Amino acid sequence: MKFIRNLAVLTAILCAIIGVLLQFTGYTLLHSYIWYILVFFVFITGFTYYLTQLGYKNDPENFQVYYFASMGFRMVLSIGVVGLYAWFFEEGRLQFVFNFFALYFLFTGFEIYSLLANLRPHLRGQD
Repeated sequence: MKFIRNLAVLTAILCAIIGVLLQFTGYTLLHSYIWYILVFFVFITGFTYYLTQLGYKNDPENFQVYYFASMGFRMVLSIGVVGLYAWFFEEGRLQFVFNFFALYFLFTGFEIYSLLANLRPHLRGQD
């Protein structure tokens, strides 16, 4: 439940930042699909967390396999979304890619931070 709360806080902070940037710069820095990109990452982060937790509950010995599989799934899906956008739309490609991967790295960093925070108590018990 702590993960969901932290994900909601991160999303709220990003919504505020995006809102401020849109207010002051319009769509010069941000792509018009920035809200869709944000929703995509919120859902994909929640889904990969769910898959990782499900794998951990069923087979805690192979947690890293489930985690890296979820990261691979996220990466392939992200590359697919960027590829589809580049294929079908010509306008604003570079802006879309920069916005997309800025959020990609923020949410990936959040997921890694959450993983380390959850594993820290387990790692201390192995000493």
